[in-house]
Amino acid sequence: MSKILIIEDEEAIADLEKDYLELSGFEVAIANRGDTGLKIAMEEDVDLLILDLMLPEVDGFEICKQVRNCKNTPIIMVSAKRDDIDKIRGLGLGADDYMTKPFSPSELVARVKAHLERYNRLVRSGIPQNDVVEIRGIKIDKTARRVWVNGEETTFTTKEFDLLTFLAQNPNRVFTKEELFREIWDMESIGDIATVTVHIKKIREKIEFSTAKPQYIETIWGVGYRFKA
Repeated sequence: MSKILIIEDEEAIADLEKDYLELSGFEVAIANRGDTGLKIAMEEDVDLLILDLMLPEVDGFEICKQVRNCKNTPIIMVSAKRDDIDKIRGLGLGADDYMTKPFSPSELVARVKAHLERYNRLVRSGIPQNDVVEIRGIKIDKTARRVWVNGEETTFTTKEFDLLTFLAQNPNRVFTKEELFREIWDMESIGDIATVTVHIKKIREKIEFSTAKPQYIETIWGVGYRFKA
């Protein structure tokens, strides 16, 4: 029997969710405080988290971040806040799903079942997982050669993907344009290294909130570029 942990400070909502989940055959535990819920999520064997954002002591974002740092437990975030920025932030921290209150309890049960089935199929069945790099809202699936930025899939050319992946796999290290040119284009630096600058510009347009103030790929003047972890 799968165990679901509901971290929700509104007791009436938590009890309603618990009733529907138990009727569907799940074992359910409830924590009404963020710090209590985080302790249970980290120390006990939980199969899925239903995580409210606004919680006393420790909010849902921090819980998601800490759990995701050491566990692959599916996380469904729920919130009464309808701002896209909260959804983007939650998914960027590693949540698997986001639901806005009020929602149908039966829809919640359906999503719980879907995420558990996917998790069991891909993780617990022993099927090899794709090679994935994740840094601050950017998810790079090296196996499928796909990229998501804050939960939204973004298309990259072959060389853009290769350059982004190389930098993300070597965070906080400064590379000269010549080094990047040799690494990605597999050619000596006597080639046209201006292509590196062009590709960095295109990548920034796809991953940065503001290309004027990049948060991921920094220009180190007179040296090269660095990907901030």
